[in-house]
Amino acid sequence: MNMYRLTGGGLLAFVMVVSVNVACAQAQTQKGTSKMTVSEGKLVSLEYTLRLDDKTVVESNVGGDPLKYTQGAHELIVGLEKALEGMAVGDKKTVTVPPADGYGAVDPKAFQEVSKKLIPPDALKVGAQLQGRGPDGRVLYPRVSEVKDETVVLDFNHPLAGKTLVFDVKVLDIKDGAVPSNPKRPH
Repeated sequence: MNMYRLTGGGLLAFVMVVSVNVACAQAQTQKGTSKMTVSEGKLVSLEYTLRLDDKTVVESNVGGDPLKYTQGAHELIVGLEKALEGMAVGDKKTVTVPPADGYGAVDPKAFQEVSKKLIPPDALKVGAQLQGRGPDGRVLYPRVSEVKDETVVLDFNHPLAGKTLVFDVKVLDIKDGAVPSNPKRPH
């Protein structure tokens, strides 16, 4: 193994060549990983179609305005938000979300029987959507679940509770945003 001694000017040229090569290698490495992905605090725009597991389409924004949300701010159901993590602009995916990661199981305690007199006559049919206020002033949207002789059974569960949800999603845009200040999920 031969060792060569570099003189002042030769050493400087050698250091510059090595520095340039290292910088080029780092730039190429960063170039390969610089693709922005869905991650905590990013502002994301999505195109989606939501179906039930029986293929019934619930809603879709395809061809319309994109859904915009902040990743990690708990603005989406947890199962969908988790599945979007790491996707990049242009990526498409089908995401199946079980009830536990969607709107939860149907809660039998969320059914309430009330006098028929409290319900508008035109809403006395199964499936009718009502609007009212709870004792705390919060707006509630119960559905008529059953109509009996003197009473009506109201269902206060989310309409998608107990359902497996299937989302076809496409990431349209990702921008830097603020990291949410409250990482806890509202509820």
